[in-house]
Amino acid sequence: MPAVAIPGSKSITARALFLAAAADGVTTLVRPLRSDDTEGFAEGLTRLGYRVGRTPESWQVDGRPEGPAVAEADVYCRDGATTARFLPTLAAAGHGTYRFDASAQMRRRPLLPLSRALRDLGVDLRHEEAEGHHPLTVRASGVEGGEVVLDAGQSSQYLTALLLLGPLTRRGLRIRVTDLVSVPYVEITIAMMRAFGVEVAREGNVFVVPAGGYRATTYAIEPDASTASYFFAAAAVTPGTEVTVPGLGTGALQGDLGFVDVLRRMGADVSVTPEGTTVRGTGRLHGLTVNMRDISDTMPTLAALAPFADGPVRIEDVANTRVKECDRLEACAENLRRLGADVTVGPDWIEIRPGLDPAPAGAEIKTYGDHRIVMSFAVTGLRVPGISFDDPGCVRKTFPGFHEAFAALRRDIGH
Repeated sequence: MPAVAIPGSKSITARALFLAAAADGVTTLVRPLRSDDTEGFAEGLTRLGYRVGRTPESWQVDGRPEGPAVAEADVYCRDGATTARFLPTLAAAGHGTYRFDASAQMRRRPLLPLSRALRDLGVDLRHEEAEGHHPLTVRASGVEGGEVVLDAGQSSQYLTALLLLGPLTRRGLRIRVTDLVSVPYVEITIAMMRAFGVEVAREGNVFVVPAGGYRATTYAIEPDASTASYFFAAAAVTPGTEVTVPGLGTGALQGDLGFVDVLRRMGADVSVTPEGTTVRGTGRLHGLTVNMRDISDTMPTLAALAPFADGPVRIEDVANTRVKECDRLEACAENLRRLGADVTVGPDWIEIRPGLDPAPAGAEIKTYGDHRIVMSFAVTGLRVPGISFDDPGCVRKTFPGFHEAFAALRRDIGH
């Protein structure tokens, strides 16, 4: 029974870095994810004048409740959406002029609802080229706070950024949300803010965040549930194979662990305990219709194993996956068709019918530089020999050692 060591959660590591930077005192983050995204976030904090000390097992961050230590900075956010959305928000609470830019891929991803909300709170934020996209400059003079309206229908990260900002404002924040996707990610944010000494109240669609700042703490990062989905899926498509992920169990913060409930509905054996989660392939995978609005990062994982089900797999309410690292709905559809699958796509759904006809002798997967496309179709590769990727290295965004870990799993299960 392979126990798979999954690296730390990307979303939790990014939030923890913001909270540590904003807190009063020195915070220790235990087992943070070390990947291109999180290294980019830590490097951004360093550019803003925060001290980030690193050992192999932990990072120490000297918090500065008053904001960045430098009056001017140029920050490159790489491909990281959390970096590109959270750091300008953190900088707004300080005093100085801070410019942010990002990779071509990240420049394409939207930012406008967050920019509008920050401007409504009095932040001087200017987009240099396309409105609502990087690059941008924040001329910061602290944030007063008060009430603001936000549309988080494209990304819950907009709401998370404002929630994290709330305690750094002079009066606190009341955030009225008109639309919201990926609710479990917001619940992660609120739980983590509590660990740093701040209690968020919710009144219907209004989130109330008090002023008063954060206190430093020692915070352990749990394994990444989205990354774990590929290993759980590998067990589900391989009869008799069992995969356990320790440290990701009943107390987990991440909603993406809900992916195992989808595998259970399809016929896999699933056990979730306080110590971890185990999935075992039974040789059965049933078709189903599933709403993945709240766990949309695992949509490609399900799409990649869908041809091996005994009936159609229809995934609904995932329009927001079109504005991720790539248009994931189209990317999944195109690659499945390359493998001989019968696929239909709509504005916010994808339906995949059973079988790969003709069964291909491998094909090159077009990754669009998206780590989740690579990791998902590695699962398909357990049943389809000879699959290759045009950019296998893009997994460094969240899991630099993915190919080695998946190869080890493949050896364990005899593929």
